[in-house]
Formats: sequence, C-alpha cells, structure tokens
Amino acid sequence: MTTDDHRSNNPGDQSTAKPLSIAYSPCPNDTFVFDAWAHGRIPGAPALDVTFADIHLTNGMAQRGEFDVLKVSYAVLPWVLDEYALLPCGGALGRGCGPLVLTREPGGAAELTGRKVAVPSEKSTAYLLFRLWAADLVPDGVGEIVVMPFDRIMPAVRDGEVDAGLVIHEARFTYQTYGLHRLADLGEHWESTTGLPIPLGAIIAKRSLGTGTLKLLADSARASVRAAWDDPEASRGYVLEHSQEMDPAVADQHIGLYVNEFTADLGEDGYAAVRGLLTRAAAEGLVPPLGPDALTFP
Repeated sequence: MTTDDHRSNNPGDQSTAKPLSIAYSPCPNDTFVFDAWAHGRIPGAPALDVTFADIHLTNGMAQRGEFDVLKVSYAVLPWVLDEYALLPCGGALGRGCGPLVLTREPGGAAELTGRKVAVPSEKSTAYLLFRLWAADLVPDGVGEIVVMPFDRIMPAVRDGEVDAGLVIHEARFTYQTYGLHRLADLGEHWESTTGLPIPLGAIIAKRSLGTGTLKLLADSARASVRAAWDDPEASRGYVLEHSQEMDPAVADQHIGLYVNEFTADLGEDGYAAVRGLLTRAAAEGLVPPLGPDALTFP
C-alpha cells in the first residue's frame, strides 16, 4: 500500500475543510476515473487525500471504517452499508470480463465435486459468482476452499496443490502459458442467466458525511469520469505512473473494459445487477441479506 502525498488545491473550491480520505487501487481504471478530481481539476469538488491499496485491502478498510471514501468489491457491501452509502457512479461493472475457473485437465463442472479450489478472496464478486455457478452446476458441492494470493493460484493448479483455481483480470489472457484449461467462464454464466452486467468494484462513502456531501461526492465522481473521457491524454501520466510498469496499450485496454456507461451512472441495469448478485448470494447463505433501502442513495 502506498500513499499519494498530493492534495487537491482546487481554485474553484474556497473551502478550508480538511481533505476527505479516499482509498482506491493503482489500476488504470481507477486512476483514469479519479485523475481530474484528485488533481483539483473539478470545480467545487472536495479536496482528496489519496491512498492506493488493492481491493482486498480496501474491503478490510471499509469493514473497519477507516476512510471517508473507498473503492471496494460489490461483494463486501452487505457488511458495510450500515456505515457507508453506495455512490451511483465511479465504480466498475462490465461484460465479457468475468472470472475463470481453471484446471490442469479439460473437463466438466461435475468433476469439481468434492475437489479443492483456490480462490483469491471470499469477499469478492469473483467468489460469489463462483459459488452461484457451483450451486447451479455442481449440485453436490465443491470441496475445500483455499484462499491464496492471486499470483500463486495458477502455479498451484499447475503443480497439483489444488484441483482448480479461480482467477481474475489479466489471468484471463495468460493461463494457457501455465498449461491450464478453462473449465468455466463465470461471467458468461452470469450474463447468460441474468442478462445483466457483472458488478465488480463499487465506490462507497460514509453516511456520516451527510446528504449534501454525499451528493457532492457523486457529482464530483461523475464529473471526473466525464473529464477523463473528454481529454484522455490528461490522465495518461497519472495512469502510467501507478500501473506497475503495465504496457500503455494494455492500460488502455484495461480502461476501455472497465470504464463504461455504468461508471458514469449505474442506471437501472447497474442497480439490478448489484441487487441480483447480492440477493442470490444471500439466498445461498454467502452474505448477510440486504435491507430494503440498503442500496438507496440519498
């Protein structure tokens, strides 16, 4: 985890209020979305004190109430919505970008019955999608679930430490170099059974900030997204500085996949996707049930 020392000194904001603490990942989609806001180019937007952390860390930060604003997995919302509100913009939903289940040998879903499966987290959309898929197609259930760092999962499957692995993001494009086979594309299963996008990352803010500030945060996030679209080159330095030596073309592809119409506004399909995922997961006992107004934005 690293901390970005700059603070937004927005000439259009005369407030002397303390900057709001925010944590999001160094991934290109997040730095692209937040660049204009973090660097004081959104008139009237609150100043930000930015911390970079991967999403499995920000999920824990949210559960401990450590930041004013956070990018988290949608899967963690049932644990944090008493203290935080879901912003209707700034996050990530997508199509054609779901997690994969990988094995050493080709086969079918039923072959996972009673088998050991490695996952990167049990509080992630990927894990919920995996368990919902298994509930549909592995009726007798998988066996032991082993949590391990995502970069260890493909080697563990290859070396026989586990029978299958749940992988995300760039692993979609590199698993064949490990000699592995795609048993299932969980995004395809989700989209084919629901018709909805895959809920990935959410932006949440503390309810204690008050209705006015929450609405200002949403407006600021939306304006920052639109500023990035209007002038993509303005964010390029910030994106590449934090993208961990990612090839610029790959960074552009990453942004193109995860920054879309749902980033500017969840809309009916976005909210339906979030509600559908968490309602189904609650029915399987994977997350606490949501209250009737849990996703309502002030």
